[in-house]
Amino acid sequence: EDETRFRIPLTNEIVLKGHTKVVSALAVDHTGSRVLSGSYDYTVRMYDFQGMNARLESFRQLEPFEGHQVRNLSWSPTADRFLCVTGSAQAKIYDRDGLTLGEFVKGDMYIRDLKNTKGHISGLTCGEWHPKTKETILTSSEDGSLRIWDVNDFKSQKQVIKPKLARPGRVPVTTCAWDRDGKCIAGGIGDGSIQIWNIKPGWGSRPDLHIEKGHEDDISGLKFSSDGRILLSRSFDGSLKQLFLTGTSVERESTTGGLLCFFDRVNLELVSRVGISSTCSVVQCHWHPKLNQILATTGDKSQGGTHILYDPTLSERGALVCVARAPRKKSIDDFEAKPVIHNPHALPLFRDQPSRKRQREKVLKDPFKSHKPELPITGPGFGGRVGTSQGSLLTQYLLKKGGLIKETWMEEDPREAILKYADVAEKEPKFIAPAYAETQPKPVFAKSDSEDEE
Repeated sequence: EDETRFRIPLTNEIVLKGHTKVVSALAVDHTGSRVLSGSYDYTVRMYDFQGMNARLESFRQLEPFEGHQVRNLSWSPTADRFLCVTGSAQAKIYDRDGLTLGEFVKGDMYIRDLKNTKGHISGLTCGEWHPKTKETILTSSEDGSLRIWDVNDFKSQKQVIKPKLARPGRVPVTTCAWDRDGKCIAGGIGDGSIQIWNIKPGWGSRPDLHIEKGHEDDISGLKFSSDGRILLSRSFDGSLKQLFLTGTSVERESTTGGLLCFFDRVNLELVSRVGISSTCSVVQCHWHPKLNQILATTGDKSQGGTHILYDPTLSERGALVCVARAPRKKSIDDFEAKPVIHNPHALPLFRDQPSRKRQREKVLKDPFKSHKPELPITGPGFGGRVGTSQGSLLTQYLLKKGGLIKETWMEEDPREAILKYADVAEKEPKFIAPAYAETQPKPVFAKSDSEDEE
């Protein structure tokens, strides 16, 4: 009955998957057509209800800062840009399609006074776009300050806000929020206090409203009501202050999973409770006013997803658009032809070279152009080269051809040719032997080795 009275859309559910760790940030644009989800897996995924089918796949994936968890996402009032806050000290601005427009400057960590630093010096905790002005954003950081920036100037900030503290030091600002008209700022401080600043001429760091010990632990979320009269706060201490819709965490020795709890704003009575995940905590939740759909992010160290709750009779567009578009099943008659890409006028590297086959063949036949090595001669002469034939010199070749030399040494054994003149030389010596005939010593030969042995 309460669900019918409050018209809570809880009958149907879809899950946007893709992240590998817990989904820590969620943002839906004002028209309800695009969803941003950020995760501890360092990525941001972009979903578009108009272009998505029942597979529910993201159309773009970003990694703003390598190794830094995504902590908050926020759309501009005109939904043409969005702010991404990560664990780094620099926030980034992207356009609607996920292209980087710029990142804000980082401050000098060695300057003690935070008023004098050009930007945040420690990891960011939260950030929100101004609800009315499309050039202004607000960020909070672990360095203990809140800063207002102009998105057209990434190198300088407009205002530095230092919270009021009981004793000097640096206490992190865990979360921040604009009111619905952008006329005041709320900050959740690490000491458990909630401080609110009204934006007026000459305003400074002194808070207009200081709620000491608003919570006993870190404040994880602040939201203003649409009429600006109520501020909702959520904390790790387990308490709910002025809360209407919140997610719960999975506790260690408990059988209850992550829940979404709905409270009556007037008397804070629990109106409805719905289980989202049996094993994972609910981290972020958002009830979109135009779509009348509830988004809740969950996850752990191995998975992450965004659950969308809706009712076909109460909700409009959003999840209803893409669920109706079931992906087409492949037919056995489907045929995909591999495209042939013709690219005749591209870079010279890809141009087809003209055929030069005939020119190459002509060059190969020319011994000078082809640098062909000279072959060894095996006949009387070839190719205009005369001079050697069977290893003889040119003069011998010409004498032989004229009949003056009769070559026989190539056909006979040289030993036999010499020995056939041995007897003649001994009987009739002509050259060397007569000159030494009288003075030639008589040869003395060694005795037999057998006599020496005796």
